[in-house]
Amino acid sequence: MQECGLVATDIACRRGDRILFRGLSLTLGAGEAIHLAGPNGIGKSSLIRILAGLLRPFTGHVERRGRLALADERLALDGHQPLEKALAFWARVDRAQDAQSAIPAFDFGLADLLDVPVRYLSTGQRKRAALARVAASDAPVWLLDEPLNGLDTHWADRVQAAIAAHCTGGGAVIVASHQPLALPALKTIRLLDFQA
Repeated sequence: MQECGLVATDIACRRGDRILFRGLSLTLGAGEAIHLAGPNGIGKSSLIRILAGLLRPFTGHVERRGRLALADERLALDGHQPLEKALAFWARVDRAQDAQSAIPAFDFGLADLLDVPVRYLSTGQRKRAALARVAASDAPVWLLDEPLNGLDTHWADRVQAAIAAHCTGGGAVIVASHQPLALPALKTIRLLDFQA
């Protein structure tokens, strides 16, 4: 796996006239996972978008090493395409070596759904499809916003196993979630500690 890492220094996030959090710093390296914890509306999703480079921090800066893959509440799959074609599109964008790379080695339970248009997938199936897209990207850094939402207990456990396997293989993951996570050697950053 390619070199990966992420360093955020003295980040503050402003939404409208309100500062959500300030003074937040973190370092993520290969094999590590960080849980961004806190209640709804505290700024977890905003921080994920800052780390991904999609939102500018109010103050501070972010340094990234290696490619990033993001799964957030915006499903990045064409709702009109069958799931297999929607995943294959991202495999081409990510320059995957062959068409089979569109489906990750880790089983997200999608084999029977590949001919189903994405718009007909259930909430949990869409979540698993989004995570499959991230896993198939070969990006060493995963940024996951509420990856367990909409999943039953079985799939929540399987997704956490996929995250752990990615870290064991040298990848790095940041998970924003208000839900508890059961991942080995997980570091937790509580956004309430940085509330402005």
